[in-house]
Amino acid sequence: MPENSGATRREFMQGSVAVAGTVLASSLGRKAAAEPAGKRPNLVFFLGEGQRADALSIAGNPIVKTPNQDRIGKEGMRFTNAFCTNALCAPARAAVLTGMYSRSTGALDNKMMDQPLPSDIPLFTDLLKQAGYEIAILGKVHIRNGVEERNWDYYFGHNDPANNYANPLFKEGRKGQVGPEKQYFGVYPDDLTVDRAIAWLEEERGDKPFCLLVWFVAPHEPFFRPRRHFDLYRNGTIIPKPDTFDDDLKGYPGKPKGFVDAHNKVGTTPSHVACGSLEGIAKDYYAGVVATDDNVGRILEYLEKKNILDDTAIVHGSDHGYFLGEWRLFDKRLMHEPSIRVPLMIRYPKRIPAGTVRDEMVLDTDLAPTFLDLAGIPVPSHMQGKSILPLAKQEDATFRKEWFYEYFEWPNPEAVRPHRGIRTERYKLIHYTMEPQEYEMYDLQSDPGETSNLYGKPEHHALQSDLWARMEKLQAGIPKRGA
Repeated sequence: MPENSGATRREFMQGSVAVAGTVLASSLGRKAAAEPAGKRPNLVFFLGEGQRADALSIAGNPIVKTPNQDRIGKEGMRFTNAFCTNALCAPARAAVLTGMYSRSTGALDNKMMDQPLPSDIPLFTDLLKQAGYEIAILGKVHIRNGVEERNWDYYFGHNDPANNYANPLFKEGRKGQVGPEKQYFGVYPDDLTVDRAIAWLEEERGDKPFCLLVWFVAPHEPFFRPRRHFDLYRNGTIIPKPDTFDDDLKGYPGKPKGFVDAHNKVGTTPSHVACGSLEGIAKDYYAGVVATDDNVGRILEYLEKKNILDDTAIVHGSDHGYFLGEWRLFDKRLMHEPSIRVPLMIRYPKRIPAGTVRDEMVLDTDLAPTFLDLAGIPVPSHMQGKSILPLAKQEDATFRKEWFYEYFEWPNPEAVRPHRGIRTERYKLIHYTMEPQEYEMYDLQSDPGETSNLYGKPEHHALQSDLWARMEKLQAGIPKRGA
């Protein structure tokens, strides 16, 4: 079951921490691993927008080159099995900030963007601020109310679902007061975000540690490139067509109608990038990843120049993955590997040996507890993830054997139906919950490409029943907001 997920609705509410509170009681939850004596680390959190787990040269990608992001993994710890629990922007970002599942925060989808997250659910940054950190969030926030209502020391963000690369809009604020939206002309939004991040880092803060969240627009569609990368991949780069790209011509054997009828298809369905080609989408996507890498490098260079790089814990991840032609799909949402897998790396040499690689299944809900652990702050018991920092010392075969996935948004631009599922180390079961209900089940060991649907086959009845029961148990252990 998910960690700390056995609480009833009443216990969940009792375990929540009022954001206005000023005392961190150790009785709230598990004691974080003790931080070595000395100053608490600064924290930097890079979050990509739809960056695939394999969109890194350190992960073996033969096309994209990401030396700055690679550095975080090479000099720290890299996870080969990191996942999101709801592959959609706003819900994933809520999970990252709260350490909780979508059904528990109420941030189910990309709707209700003008309403705040419940005030009784703290963000990990709220708890850091209570403990003496200065906190800042910059870039594409894209979450309920842009979390503007939280008491940020510095805010420079936007909640624009259109991913406006050209002449972007940002709101700026200090000490909990966020000003009106302002448009910026002739600048790539992620470059501007990092300009402002570095300017904030330059400000005097005495002995206070800082927590800086830098959340990028790239590489999300509409796939604008910064001018410096206009010619990148234009000539000579071949984009290989995924093995399943033409499977629709075979009638998607074994795939349910809910999967077949989804509109997030390259070139042939009525979506907002329907006219795009796989070649064009992939090349622009990778150019966006490189632009992100440029800006990660600028922050690393600044920290190094100031001689505080090794005093700063740096986390790199993404809100969700992205299809690049698998089954002719783009976008995310579905509970298939390209969509739910995300990159995750942490660099902090004081507690993490360089070159550490871990295969345990880790989730977006683990990030909030991990940041608190890095800062030596108790992890509240209502958080449903757990710190992944102990994995820096040794492997843990019992860390997580299974986890629950849920996607809610309907209707949506891509006609992806609501569904839920369980993923174990070897198997996956997907349940499309709208009528007519449909199902997928895979053995990921023998079929990592998820091409052979085992659901309903008599020889797999026992496995199917077992996965179904375990999925129901996982869901029952995650309190639903308002239930």
